[in-house]
Amino acid sequence: MKVIEHINQSKDTLISFEILPPLKGKGIQSLYQHLDPLMEFKPAYINVTYHRSEHVFKKTPDGTFQKVVVRKRPGTESICAAIMNKYSVDTVPHLICGGFGVNETEDALINLNYLGIDNVLVLRGDAAKNETAFLPEPGGHQYATDLLKQVTDLNAGKYLEEDLKNTSQTKFCIGVAGYPEKHFEAPNMESDLHYLKLKVDMGADYIVTQMFFDNEKFYAFVKACREAGITVPIIPGLKPIYTQKQLTVLPKIFHIDLPAALSKEIIKCKTDEEVEQVGTEWLLQQSKELKQFGVPVLHYYTLGRPKIIADVVKQIV
Repeated sequence: MKVIEHINQSKDTLISFEILPPLKGKGIQSLYQHLDPLMEFKPAYINVTYHRSEHVFKKTPDGTFQKVVVRKRPGTESICAAIMNKYSVDTVPHLICGGFGVNETEDALINLNYLGIDNVLVLRGDAAKNETAFLPEPGGHQYATDLLKQVTDLNAGKYLEEDLKNTSQTKFCIGVAGYPEKHFEAPNMESDLHYLKLKVDMGADYIVTQMFFDNEKFYAFVKACREAGITVPIIPGLKPIYTQKQLTVLPKIFHIDLPAALSKEIIKCKTDEEVEQVGTEWLLQQSKELKQFGVPVLHYYTLGRPKIIADVVKQIV
């Protein structure tokens, strides 16, 4: 079932989770152990992230260095299929621009369609670790809007090979990302909303936000979206804080602010166990307020902490 169908058919706020594929070399059993304690809450769907390939330089016997492409978390498509098979739950694979050419992207979409996966989340993705700015692969997409168009083209039966006849249409429900605190590359919020509306006008069915810790910023974002003419559902993305280190890491990586009230409580903590308790209580309060606000889905970034998420969700559903 499509994400938008889940939303339209529900009379209450839904729950969804987001997971990372296992590191290369790990079995899928580790993923099941991560998901098992969460499945009792009957999530509407599960997002599976995709991490772009990295370029590393390995020294050869003659002393020169060879550029090697490494994918540390492969298998998004097959993981989605495995989750659907084991838990009978819908999945949302992430599609990114970085690391792929258009032909690889089309092949991935065809495979997802064959597997009966109805949803994709379309993202540009981050720059490679050894690059200061995002650079597409040769023949790849520069912007999320380019990738979005490829998906909508396939939904219309338009493939890269223009001479194909009697082509079948895919039926992907398309999600895109929103940034309550503005994408870090956008010059201002007005510009950010302009491109977000463009994605919706091009065919995006819903928006899921980057994590935030101040609900007022989410409410302001929703208001600004509605005033800009964006009418699709907007899903809040939520994450727990569980270490002191995250006080500096999260703002640095995700370009977000942490509320003063939250940071002050975390600074008082003497151990990460105490931080986890503070973070759990904050996430619970966020969730309760957002549910009361009437959000269509509470989307949790689990990121290796299923117990924290389970402790929160059991008090929400």
